[in-house]
Amino acid sequence: MRGVEQIPWMYDTVLQAMEWTGLGRWRRWLAAGARGRTLDLGCGTGRNLPLLPPGSRVVGADPCPQNLARARRRAPGALLVRARAEALPFKEDAFDTVVSGFVFCSVSDPAASLAEIRRVLAPGGVLRMLEHVRSASAAWARLQDWIQPAWTAVTGGCHPNRETEIAVERAGFAIEGDGRRASESMRRFQARPLDLP
Repeated sequence: MRGVEQIPWMYDTVLQAMEWTGLGRWRRWLAAGARGRTLDLGCGTGRNLPLLPPGSRVVGADPCPQNLARARRRAPGALLVRARAEALPFKEDAFDTVVSGFVFCSVSDPAASLAEIRRVLAPGGVLRMLEHVRSASAAWARLQDWIQPAWTAVTGGCHPNRETEIAVERAGFAIEGDGRRASESMRRFQARPLDLP
């Protein structure tokens, strides 16, 4: 069954409503910090692409061809690639920045996806994320656990109860304090790969 995430007009409608209620500022923060060669991982319908700084050399990647078609209309000059986060078709050290907005709730293997991000980030590169995550409130977290199976089916893969920040740190990234924000179950942050021993 196709979920909301694979129906571009529906996905855009939901996100537009969220952006009117404050998400737009966080999305602008996500895009504004991109530098150099930038991968918009899980670019979806291309909502980040027009916000990326001038001079960024941008590649958008998404597994859904319908989303990429919509992204093409939003950013006609962008290089768009059909790809999954777990198996990126890029060489090592290919990007200075990876931006990821509402992606890690839906990837099938977060650890493999984060390993791929580490692989394609050049030395000194950064990962910038905007995600919804498991709530810090025990009551809300239980509700997220309870609704997760139905939510995942309806949306086409979204898990509302993932602990993405913990997964990022376990994958060998250090989350920076500057710019890090939390609001209910929403998070935004920038992270850098830790040096390998």
